[in-house]
Parts: sequence; structure tokens; C-alpha cells
Amino acid sequence: MKRAVFAIAAAVAMMTAPALPASAADVVLKIHQFLPAAAPVPKNFIVPWAEKLKEESNGRIDYEFYPSMQLGGSPPALYDQVRDGVADVIWTLPGYTPGRFPGTEAFELPFMPTSAEATSQAAWDYYEKYLKDEFKDVHVIAVHTHGPGLIHAKGDGVQTLEDLKGMKLRGPTRMVNKLIENLGATPVGMPVPAVPEALSKGVIDGTVIPWEVTAPLKVAELVDTHTSFAGDRGFYTSFFVFAMNKDTYDNLPDDLKKIVDANSGREASKWVGRVMDEGDAPGLKIATERGNKMIELDEAEVARWKEASQPVVEGWIAEMNEKGYDGQTMYDDAKALIEKYSN
Repeated sequence: MKRAVFAIAAAVAMMTAPALPASAADVVLKIHQFLPAAAPVPKNFIVPWAEKLKEESNGRIDYEFYPSMQLGGSPPALYDQVRDGVADVIWTLPGYTPGRFPGTEAFELPFMPTSAEATSQAAWDYYEKYLKDEFKDVHVIAVHTHGPGLIHAKGDGVQTLEDLKGMKLRGPTRMVNKLIENLGATPVGMPVPAVPEALSKGVIDGTVIPWEVTAPLKVAELVDTHTSFAGDRGFYTSFFVFAMNKDTYDNLPDDLKKIVDANSGREASKWVGRVMDEGDAPGLKIATERGNKMIELDEAEVARWKEASQPVVEGWIAEMNEKGYDGQTMYDDAKALIEKYSN
């Protein structure tokens, strides 16, 4: 009898209780990228960007965040993952797949960048003019660069152009590796997550990366010196893309598309560029507090590097001309856009 009474009471409670929705979200974005969650861009751009979409859509857009390649694959696979729908949103370097996105390489030529915030705005304008066809398989949300790249090396480091001779130096992309080779070092290409192990095992003598990523990868603990360059242009930079699967975007209701659109473009590119710039300070602080040696090449020495790297620029222009582009105009436009936003 007691069991019967409890059963009836339970049934009545179930019938009178308010229904709970399974989920308020119309879409849940799977976001995939290659760095630890605490790195500056994931922590201060990607997750805040996703939270902004969630807030502005009143929870109709939600997300699942997968740092450090948790959905599988390696960093060079990220573009194909978002194209094919393995992920809905990715952040990666087009240069991890050499030769596939040649137009982006204008920004990776020697001594092009100023701040990441300025250079990233220039990159967006350049994308709109030259790169839409290269990225036609995805929906681009933002493109950007990091701040001025440096050389982080073991031992006495790099104090003159001649110090590069015989060094094994990691580079991120085809053009940066060409630059390293042209200046006399041996380039070793690899995605940035592989750098700490390569340094600790002696596979490389040093690496080119911005300060921003040295902190999460603990690079300052694995090298002795850090070489920067005098003047208003960094040694190099890398080009990044933050992109969404086309079907994911196309299938959004119009009002949700407008929210994505409002958080895309030049302002989003500027935002992530600023995060890159702000992320440089902690890396520099860690290296300084460890007592690592800071080297800044003076303007006369930098002029030697610029002259020695000019064949890399000329070679890229010639390659683009062979592909049917106007390489010189693309190079000149990239420089002019960087100058515009730097001023």
C-alpha cells in the first residue's frame, strides 16, 4: 500500500513539475586550436569571443572549447578540420601547410611588421582585397599576426649576422624558413608546440617566436639569450586565421549570423592583435627575471640583415608573378597597409 501511494505521488509530481529544456542553445560550436588554454590568444581572445557570442545571443550560441589539439590531429590539420566539419571553429597558421596559401606570405616577409594590433588590421584589409579566393572553403572570422618576432637561442646567442652560421634554428613557415636559410642558419620547420622538446633534446639551437608564446611554452628556461632588432619593424611575423566551417555559418538563422558578423572582420582582427601585443610583456618579464641575456641589434647591424634578406622578398615576388598574381603590387600594398595602421 505504501509503495502504491509513493508511486501515485511520484506520478503526480512528474505531471505537475515544469518541463526543463534539454538545451537553450540553437548551435554549439566546437572550437579547436593548438596552444594550451592558458596561452594569451586562447585565454584572452578565443574564449572571450565565444562568451561574447553566447551573451549576445542569449545563450542560443554556445560552445565547447578544445585546446592543445584535443580533438586529435596536428596543427597543420586544423584548416582541413574546419573545412570538413570536424570542428566548427579553428585558429591556426596557414603557413603550417607550405605553399597552400601563398598570398598570406606577403606579411611573413622580412622586416614587415610593426605592432600586432596595427599589422593585424592591415592583414584584414589585405585579406579582403587578395585572399578571399584562397580561403573560399571556410568562413573567415579574423586574420591577424603576432608582434615582432625575435631569436631565442642557447649559449652566446645571435649578436651579429655571422653568428647564424651553423645554427639550427626553428622556423614556423615556408617564408620564415627561407629567411633563416638565406641568412646562413639551417632552418628546422615545426609547429610551435614542438619547440620545447626540440630545444631540450638539442634538435635545434634556437627558435624564432614572439615573446607572447615563450611563457606558456617555458622557452626562457630552455635558452640563454634573446635577440631583438632596432628600428620600427620586427624581424618577421606569422599570419594566422580564425575561421568557421561554411555549413555551420550558412545554417545559422539570420539573427545569429548577424551576431557572428558583428564579432568578425577588422575589429576582431584588431582585438586578437592587441592580445598578442599584450601577451609579449609576461614573456619578456620571465626571461628578464631569470637573468637571460638581452641582445638588441643596432640600426647598422639591422641594415646588414635587411640587405642580406632582400633576395627572399625578390624571390617571393617572382613566385607570385609566376602564379599569375602581381607580386610587387601585393608586397607594396601590404607595406602600405601596415604603415597606414601603424600611423
